Amino acid sequence: MNIDWHGADLSNGLENVAVLIERSSGVLTFPEFQYSPDNIQGPGCSIDPSEITLPGCSCLSHSCFTESCSCLQTHGQAYDSTGTLLNLSRIDSGYCSPVFECNALCSCSDACSNRVVQRGLRLRLEVCSTKNRGWGVRALEAIPRGTFVCEYAGELISLEEARRRQLAQRSEENNYIIAVREHAGTGSITETFVDPAVVGNVGRFLNHSCQPNLFMQPVRVHSVVPRLALFAGRNIDAQEELTFDYSGLYSNQPPAELPSTQSDAATQASRTDGLQRKECRCGADNCVRFLPLDLSILN
Repeated sequence: MNIDWHGADLSNGLENVAVLIERSSGVLTFPEFQYSPDNIQGPGCSIDPSEITLPGCSCLSHSCFTESCSCLQTHGQAYDSTGTLLNLSRIDSGYCSPVFECNALCSCSDACSNRVVQRGLRLRLEVCSTKNRGWGVRALEAIPRGTFVCEYAGELISLEEARRRQLAQRSEENNYIIAVREHAGTGSITETFVDPAVVGNVGRFLNHSCQPNLFMQPVRVHSVVPRLALFAGRNIDAQEELTFDYSGLYSNQPPAELPSTQSDAATQASRTDGLQRKECRCGADNCVRFLPLDLSILN
């Protein structure tokens, strides 16, 4: 069935800003899925991502300050006063430290500079058809480096469910599962699996690129379960397609092996496109020819 989606809001009012859909030429069929701006609890996941499990600060100011805020003192300052992500120098390594925002138990205002991802989508984005990669997402306005763009939201599932879904997948189907592995302490590894295939947000339409303009950053707000936030890795022009590297890297350099300590958690995210290696069509000069394949889910 061909439907004229031009001008429609993909989120049906669930986002702060309408997510537009470009008029399809009729060649592409728009996928059926349930839109959700937030992660939801899926099969095998024992934690409700909406449950508030992190402590809050007692700041009564308009915005929190490192000198007095327990959140910033415990986890460090992640954003500047405008909400732009700091410490962008580490994104090329493929590893990053998790970000902790103020949460529902904090006494600071909703305008606190340590509340960014939880405010939701603020930029005008459009789901559009691409030349040879199906659907994609482009920016309808210029986006400065370090700006939060959108989440990669979907069903939170267990490792076993992720394995089951990948093994049941047909070669012509797209796989959307993101695996995030956080290394902290003495060999401690926390894994998060997000699948937006059936329930998800605009992030499910983002294409891979070997030379992307977005990078993924785990952000914790109310819960110990991280939100998979995508930030601008460089200045992005209006009408430019938004992409990230499914392997979790921001460049094509191999990830550096960082020592895991209690004070510095190393995080790596990866997305696989099923058991069949698929040709990469990003067109970048440094293209690796095939989309990343994460077989560790199946081991």
